[in-house]
Amino acid sequence: MVDRVVIVGSGQAGFQVAASLRQDGFEGEIAIVGDEPGLPYQRPPLSKAYLKEGVEDRLIFRNRDFFEKNNIELMDAVTVTAIDRAARQVALSIGITLDYDHLVLATGARNRRLPIPGVELANVLELRNLDHARLLRTKLEGGRSLAVIGGGFIGLEVAATARAFGLEVTVIEATSRLMSRVVSPPVSNYFLAIHRDMGVDVRLDSMARAILDDGSGHAAGVELHDGARIGADLVLVSAGVLPNVEIAEAAGLYVHDGVRVDDRMLTEDPAISAIGDCASFPFGQDGTVVRLESVQNAVDQAKCVSLRLVGRPEAYRKVPWFWSDQGPYKLQIAGLTQGADHHEIIEQDGKLSVQCYRREELLGVETVNAAGEHMAARRLLALPEPLRLETAAHAGFDLTALSKAARG
Repeated sequence: MVDRVVIVGSGQAGFQVAASLRQDGFEGEIAIVGDEPGLPYQRPPLSKAYLKEGVEDRLIFRNRDFFEKNNIELMDAVTVTAIDRAARQVALSIGITLDYDHLVLATGARNRRLPIPGVELANVLELRNLDHARLLRTKLEGGRSLAVIGGGFIGLEVAATARAFGLEVTVIEATSRLMSRVVSPPVSNYFLAIHRDMGVDVRLDSMARAILDDGSGHAAGVELHDGARIGADLVLVSAGVLPNVEIAEAAGLYVHDGVRVDDRMLTEDPAISAIGDCASFPFGQDGTVVRLESVQNAVDQAKCVSLRLVGRPEAYRKVPWFWSDQGPYKLQIAGLTQGADHHEIIEQDGKLSVQCYRREELLGVETVNAAGEHMAARRLLALPEPLRLETAAHAGFDLTALSKAARG
């Protein structure tokens, strides 16, 4: 019997568990423990709309009265320091403990810190939370040049915004293409051209060796492994993230690129779930273990946990999807496209669609400024059987350009 749920983490996943529990009819106690001050807020807009507009009110999930009306205890600016699994208690940084019948770990992830000289200098920035975004926005408004270490979603989103602010921008990417962890080579090449057209200096196959000091403790640019020096008065480090698993590991839970859970988001302890950026879980028919960093994944896994706690368990089988806004270009991804061995590319009327196949099976679809095709792809990928071109052609949906391409 679950009478009290404690949620560690007040981000998208943590907030959604609490909201879904009330929507699903849970009448017990709910407590959210979050290490950031204030109300829970959205993170994706930090590198998009917020960086451009600076409007903080739009970030908040719900006002404080939502938590009061729904009897959700929100403990902000508080850290969970330890989990006592035997006693079913968590210790808090404010010197008290909380009992739980079920514990949900939604601890998220943190930015990877580069092991290079100069990362401690002034004007070396990162972006993960609202404080980071406030500082970055202020610096961009008064900056002249920006070096971005990392050519992933966040780095490229900030690069596009910085160019719109009029800064000179250089992107330094260690691999041979942009966003290589998450998109196909055709989409990498497409955005390489876009950013270069914007005036961004993109350096591929380039690793940062040090952040340069201007002599007064401020960043002056980046030195690369080949000895080249890139001048910049601002440096953004955007080199990926690490899942926050330390308290889970200390409690004896199995951790491997995240807290390991089953297809219902349960750890090996039946009283503890893990969701969102901090959780690794079996995906697809072959059960490949993955860890995903997306709003969709956080929300849907939270809903999965809520249903299980109110007695309506179901396996997690949602289609992953992601998006990135880089200047006027909206990249949307349905499915997991890594490992594709064949791509069908359709480019027309300012839109791009890349269908990614492995052994003729559709893994996912990447689109640019093509929302209809993206939604069609999500519906296709949600079908119970693996999809091939002939399956897609007879799926019975209005698939717009995607279905037309599938029919050949």
